[in-house]
Amino acid sequence: MKAAELAATGSDYGASGYTTLEQVETLATQLPLGPGDLLLDLGSGTGWPGLHLAELTGCRVVVTDPVGEGPDAARTRARADGIAHRVSAVPADGRAVPVRSGSIDALVHSDALC
Repeated sequence: MKAAELAATGSDYGASGYTTLEQVETLATQLPLGPGDLLLDLGSGTGWPGLHLAELTGCRVVVTDPVGEGPDAARTRARADGIAHRVSAVPADGRAVPVRSGSIDALVHSDALC
């Protein structure tokens, strides 16, 4: 599965969407994110693209998914990528987001609202 994902999207996060590496890298140049900023990735599953955006920009990220296995996989990936200190991965959906009002600098969702 990861080989197919890598061929189709350019990433190997175990994602089930269609957002490509090129699209995420373009997004990183469009979002005003840097160290100290907080990104919220809704419905990120295993952490794509939030974790990669955190790597590219140096920001902190909260990745959420209503299915518990997604955040578990995202935490594992964040540790492997050396960014776990900037990542919170929690089971949540768009109705109960685990952040304070006004604390988010940017929000992304990749194929989560289809």
